[in-house]
Amino acid sequence: MNEEIRSLEPKPLWNYFSDLNAVPRPSKKEERVIAFMKSFGESLGLKTVVDDIGNVIIKKPASSGMEDRQTVVLQSHLDMVHQKNADTDFEFEKEGIKMMVEDDWVKAKGTTLGADNGIGVASIMALLASKDIQHPAIEALFTIDEETGMTGAQELKPGYLDGKLLLNLDTEDDRELTIGCAGGIDISASGTYQSVGLGSNYSYFSITVKGLTGGHSGMDIHLGRGNANKIMNRILMECSVKHDLKVCEIDGGGLRNAIPRESSAVIAIENSNLSAFEKELETLKKTIKNENKETDPSLDIVLNKSSKKHEALNEEFQFKILRSIGTCPNGIFRMSPNIPGLVQTSNNLARVLIKDNSYSILCLTRSALDSEKMELANNIKGAFELAGASVSLDGSYPGWAPNPNSKIVDVMADLYRKMHKEEPDVNACHAGLECGIIGSHYPEMDMVSFGPNIRGAHSPDEKVQISSVQKFWEYLLETLKLVPKE
Repeated sequence: MNEEIRSLEPKPLWNYFSDLNAVPRPSKKEERVIAFMKSFGESLGLKTVVDDIGNVIIKKPASSGMEDRQTVVLQSHLDMVHQKNADTDFEFEKEGIKMMVEDDWVKAKGTTLGADNGIGVASIMALLASKDIQHPAIEALFTIDEETGMTGAQELKPGYLDGKLLLNLDTEDDRELTIGCAGGIDISASGTYQSVGLGSNYSYFSITVKGLTGGHSGMDIHLGRGNANKIMNRILMECSVKHDLKVCEIDGGGLRNAIPRESSAVIAIENSNLSAFEKELETLKKTIKNENKETDPSLDIVLNKSSKKHEALNEEFQFKILRSIGTCPNGIFRMSPNIPGLVQTSNNLARVLIKDNSYSILCLTRSALDSEKMELANNIKGAFELAGASVSLDGSYPGWAPNPNSKIVDVMADLYRKMHKEEPDVNACHAGLECGIIGSHYPEMDMVSFGPNIRGAHSPDEKVQISSVQKFWEYLLETLKLVPKE
């Protein structure tokens, strides 16, 4: 299957991408990919360093005739989001990604592909291994844990890099030159509750919300896609008010930076309310599917009878926690007043787990303004504290403020016009890129981010466009030829 990928052009890039995708590399468990990258650099005879946190830095001298150019830092992250469809039998910790070609796209079979940011990593590997590509001195920076905290960038120390120009290869549209991004903060609410037994006059069911489109909680948040956690909470809250539904457990969502696609709950209904509840749920199902038909055409809500008896949340806790989740903002909080079409601040209600007398709720709040980010985070914190939760705000990272005087952006914008006879889209994005954090350690760096067309990042629908990778690769090579002299 992956041999088809290896035959694509440019072959060195796709071959290194295939090699990389054979290595399990979830965030916070990057030991194998760190060792893989260290071995790669050393096999080329290049200076290779692994810093204290696990970032890998590989340095390659300039090619002949390019020795007087500025040193370029090429940067991508090693980790990838591990997500799969519920009906996909796949073990990320043990298996390599199973890839396939579909028309002009490379996809994975029921899992995330890892093009985010594996195409960037593979591009840098191809440059490091090349013998006939013109380039200035290269400092390749491969960071870890970008997807769940940007730990690698946060812990990068001054002194490892000499370059004053950084090319980040983590943008997902080949027309874009990204010059700014949002910062973020993780919100974790947790606590315990007392469950209660129910009488013999109750029937038990599972409710499943599935088939949502999902996606990247930064890049896709403006698309208005359904959030499985919010949809499930709506069902439970409405039916608890009208039909005295008892919640036994909830398990929805997953990673903080992925829009939740699935949620399941176990509920109990008194037998005398059963017929009215089923009718109500069917009406609610039609309403919700109609509301989301444009963004989530495969959305489904399924009710199944359960033979197992469960204990339920006590009445007071159920009342408070459902209303806190309902109150929690999700999606766009504020659009940028300065940049048309740019989301300034948002929140993703990423994970809800209520089971066995304990619960945890996870959010990722993003904003281009640190003050607004903290305002929204503190508001969410207060909503869950009213339900009695213990709430922590962790992993805060800064945004990346655009530099209106960036020389490399001017060079690359002119080059794009010459190569493609159209204007590039020079903008900021709502995703979290590492540039702002790296810039805090190396404040004199001039930075820009770009990359090929990647769609559905952070979801099993992730795919990368083959023709766009070729376009991106040629653009990268031409950019390296135009790096200014020292």
